Amino acid sequence: MRKKIFPLVLAIALVLAMVSTALADYYSDLLPVIMTFPSDFRGKTVILHSNDVHGAIDGYAYMPALRERFLKQGASDVLLVDAGDFSQGEIYVSVNRGKAAIDMMNAAGYDVVTLGNHEFDFGLPQLMENLKDARFQTICCNVYSDETNETILPPSAIIETKSGLKLGFVGVETPETATKVHPSLLANIISFSTFGKLYEAVQLAVDAIRNDCDVVIGLTHLGVNTEAASNGYRSVDLLNTVDGIDFAIDGHSHTVMSSAKYGLPVQSTGTKFAYVGVVVIDDVTKKIENNFLLSTANLTRDETVAAAAQAIIDAVDEEYNTPFATTEVRLEGERIPSRTSETNMGDLIADALIWKIMKGGGVANTEPSQVVSIVNGGSIRASIEAGDVSMESINSVLPFDDTLAVINVTGAELLEALEASTFCNPEQVGGFPQTCGIEWALDCNRPYAKGSLYKLNGKDTSYFSPASIERVTVTAINGKPFDPSATYAVVTNDFIAAGGDTYNAFNRAYVAGTGFDTGIQLDETVVEYISEVLDCRITAEQYGQPRGSLTIIPLKTAEEEAVEPAT
Repeated sequence: MRKKIFPLVLAIALVLAMVSTALADYYSDLLPVIMTFPSDFRGKTVILHSNDVHGAIDGYAYMPALRERFLKQGASDVLLVDAGDFSQGEIYVSVNRGKAAIDMMNAAGYDVVTLGNHEFDFGLPQLMENLKDARFQTICCNVYSDETNETILPPSAIIETKSGLKLGFVGVETPETATKVHPSLLANIISFSTFGKLYEAVQLAVDAIRNDCDVVIGLTHLGVNTEAASNGYRSVDLLNTVDGIDFAIDGHSHTVMSSAKYGLPVQSTGTKFAYVGVVVIDDVTKKIENNFLLSTANLTRDETVAAAAQAIIDAVDEEYNTPFATTEVRLEGERIPSRTSETNMGDLIADALIWKIMKGGGVANTEPSQVVSIVNGGSIRASIEAGDVSMESINSVLPFDDTLAVINVTGAELLEALEASTFCNPEQVGGFPQTCGIEWALDCNRPYAKGSLYKLNGKDTSYFSPASIERVTVTAINGKPFDPSATYAVVTNDFIAAGGDTYNAFNRAYVAGTGFDTGIQLDETVVEYISEVLDCRITAEQYGQPRGSLTIIPLKTAEEEAVEPAT
């Protein structure tokens, strides 16, 4: 019997190994994920961490339940921390301008958090008002008041655990916030440390507490994506530059990541409580001895905190969850492909913008054939599954208070905006253009010609102008030949008009007086378009697939590059 079983066991093991290898290759940032919960934490202090919760408030109930589990298994203390982007996302936090997130973190018992870029989406006064109710410490070392030149929050916090460990935390915000939040909300109010000054600010904060702490943890909302890498803003860049950080708990890029990939002490849980991060510190050696991720798929939740979340969810659902339309198809709103390629959701929103402006009589002194629309992929925050469509659905897709704006730009300025907003494609970028009326192509094999650093409201941004147009070609505008010297009316959101993301070219035109803000809400426009134009029914014929306005020439493979062109 043993002889028969052994080959079977071996075969199963080989299959599992192949599957594990495939998964490891595909999810290279994910490992190690602990599938079997360790049993003994005596003499250990544990840090549980989250990031980029984005309104998934029912997930907060995992944190106190996990804390109790670690304590029962001997942990001397358990701290709860978050690496930012808790104020914006699903409707359950966006409708109350981030306040519900603070309430839920209070209920869960968080100890210390840092800011993400989306904490500023409702403006600094709203953020500071929300934080008045926080029963946790909020820290950030590199965001300054323009009035006082002081940081708007304490740069760091030191927490002494029950075992006597002194844990220092330094909060770090991505400098990309300057263009990822509506610029009008930040102009002449706050500034961010950029480029080398980012490292200086963090080093200063670390040095201020290093001698008073056993372990220093960076709470970094920096990420590890290509967009951040272009300016050295990744958490791994920070760890390679700043001395004295023992471990980084990261957010921003929604990466599921442990130190396994980069060989650096960094970890991130993805988004919306797909995982909870764990950092284990030995109370005697005062060293970090382990870190891993726990999938929440089979975790229990604290009943009291779960009930608090459900109360918020029920109240919002009652007001917003009545269907007003149906869709035959899934409308794609995930980061990829919304920030990398044309999508059916992007088409629908861009169509709605054009329709709304033309319904009101069009744009004065502009031929209808010269009116186009652009929506940044980063403004699209969720998908809508086939079935009912409600106000809650639309608000989840478009949670920002964006309004419709119109800018008159030259064809050359339009080209600049398209080139700048696809600079790292095929890697994702929040400014990626979802368009209507523009027939264009993007060649990912051609390098982005980096020009001068864009400035906005007199301050450095995180983006560079194109020194020349290398990657983008516009073939037609509403079926007519494209003219770089012609004037085109671009219908967009007020975020882009103000120079958000990579749209510095549009801001220059807007400031020069070539555009206007209609004050019409973007989400209401989409609801109106679905109701009036589509008769409350989104069909597969209309939006089953992207319409094909954009042609992407993908990166050549190594094999293709090696092949000599035919003669």
